[in-house]
Amino acid sequence: MIPEERRGGPGEESSRLQAAGSVRKGCDSLVQTQRSRLQSRRACIHQQISKELRMRTGAENLYRATSNSRVRETVALELSYVNSSLQLLKEELEELNCSVDTDGPGSEGITVPMIPLGLKETTELDWSTALKELISGHFGEDGTSYDSEIQELTDLRQAIRTPSRSESGLELLMAYYNQLCLLDTRFVTPTRSLGPLFHWYDSLTGVPAQQRALAFEKGSVLFNIGALHTQIGARQDRSCPGGARLAVEAFQKAAGAFSLLREKFSHAPSPDMSPASLAMLEQLMTAQAQECVFEGLLLSAPVAPHDGLAQLRLAQEAAQVAAEYELAHRAMAQLPVRDYVPFAWTTLVNVKAEHFRALAHCHVATALCDGPPECPAPRARELAEASAQGGSRPSLTPAAEAEPPGPEQVFLGPLAPAESWHPALPQEPEERRKLGKAHLKRAVLGQEEALRLHAVCRALRRVDLLQAVLVQALQRSLAKYSELDLEDDFFEATEAPDVQPKTCHRPEVRAPSFSRVKVADIFHRLAAGLQEGDYIVSVNGQPCKWWKHAEVVARLRAVGGEGASLQVATLLPSAEPPSTGERRPALRGLLRSQKACGWETPGPARASPRPLLGWSRKAKRGKTGGRLSPVPQP
Repeated sequence: MIPEERRGGPGEESSRLQAAGSVRKGCDSLVQTQRSRLQSRRACIHQQISKELRMRTGAENLYRATSNSRVRETVALELSYVNSSLQLLKEELEELNCSVDTDGPGSEGITVPMIPLGLKETTELDWSTALKELISGHFGEDGTSYDSEIQELTDLRQAIRTPSRSESGLELLMAYYNQLCLLDTRFVTPTRSLGPLFHWYDSLTGVPAQQRALAFEKGSVLFNIGALHTQIGARQDRSCPGGARLAVEAFQKAAGAFSLLREKFSHAPSPDMSPASLAMLEQLMTAQAQECVFEGLLLSAPVAPHDGLAQLRLAQEAAQVAAEYELAHRAMAQLPVRDYVPFAWTTLVNVKAEHFRALAHCHVATALCDGPPECPAPRARELAEASAQGGSRPSLTPAAEAEPPGPEQVFLGPLAPAESWHPALPQEPEERRKLGKAHLKRAVLGQEEALRLHAVCRALRRVDLLQAVLVQALQRSLAKYSELDLEDDFFEATEAPDVQPKTCHRPEVRAPSFSRVKVADIFHRLAAGLQEGDYIVSVNGQPCKWWKHAEVVARLRAVGGEGASLQVATLLPSAEPPSTGERRPALRGLLRSQKACGWETPGPARASPRPLLGWSRKAKRGKTGGRLSPVPQP
């Protein structure tokens, strides 16, 4: 088990500090674990890559600036050394990316390994200077009085650098993401950012990227949420139905995180967060979830060889897995993804596509040779007829017309109606034997191709479990083929048609549920108390812009000990220079919510990107027209 950080002592001031102490349980101290060595080595490689990149930049600038031929030769030689070092470092990082799940739990059965994604690394960040300047400049308060809140935010960010691979680690990342959303609504405006420089390393290449935008920090944390889901899914024991179900859920949530990141965040400076990379990762996680569905179907109700209909269903399920991996392999082969995706990933995806396509033919052959000669309800050919578009992308059939079952029913839900699965199969035993032999031939060829691809990749050759799965499947197909191969069979075997992909349990992409992780606003004291110049927009959720001043005062005085929820508009000066005309520049508003008298602060509202108020000098000297109620004097 991965050790978890001990909980910090409960705070004595408020329940907020107690909640903050309990959140830290998702942090992995990484003292003596295998993952500690991997992560420490990754951090070292990231630093070396940064150093080599700086050296290459300087050498290139010197090469362009000098005209001395001897200096240019020396610089060119140095550049070749630097580029060689960068290539070696990236290859070493790729090997580490392929060994993220080395400490996963063992399983009694033999299962195909999955592809987890390494977390994005980041450096330490000092929030103190930037936040104190914002607090004193915007809120007019002493920034040093918020040292404890700033330290709490710093500790929380330090903890998310090493989350544990468990639900506690996910909750830790989500809690920090929610705090970033609160910071975004409280401090960030269209004309001003927080100020700190967020520094993150690319998960695939190790190249550093940095931005001052808070969106980059939020996107990187969301990426790590998806990556952590992949690691949790990859280390599940899929030799039992419960472990396979948990793996499906984890890969579904990982695909949802990458999908949300691709939709909400754009123009990321790192390759792993580009739209093409995120689309590839989403498809890869969907394919792995579909593979876990297939494994769960095998485990939940073992199929007898003589059950021809069940064998045909498994054949279509295996073909569906192969089709999903085929899509993932095509996404990896596209530019610019293929330039930085690990070669071991591309090879493994290709191996799985061949392996599950061969499994589909093997199940069809079992149904033909061991199943009953009659088919209960023959319909149009679905499994055993050749594809009309030979060599083209296999056509994916839709799942059952009913709404896809939830993750808790992914293996237990009812299958599609039986009549929609029944193909038209040969009735004569000899014809069934010949067609089954043809499918077994394709299965053997596919499994041999999978073993050949496995031997090509150096990283995969070290994965003995994968080789054992491929060899075991090949031996079963060869044994079955030898049973059907008669000595006097001199006729050339017919070409087996493709198996049409189809599934009754299609995994759906599930976005992360941030609302289930409740957090208290670290900087809630900034919203406590009204200041001169604030405007009350609503009282207890009711807009009050048309209320009279006396009515607002009466409502507030009538509030008991529970307090009232106020939405307040704070006027901020525009970044534009003051105008010389009669009209003042537009003022921008920042909405914030608070619980007056009760000191409870719901989530702050998002700042409006448009000017909130604008009026002339004459209008300011006169009445405001009742648009907004100023702060009443009770």
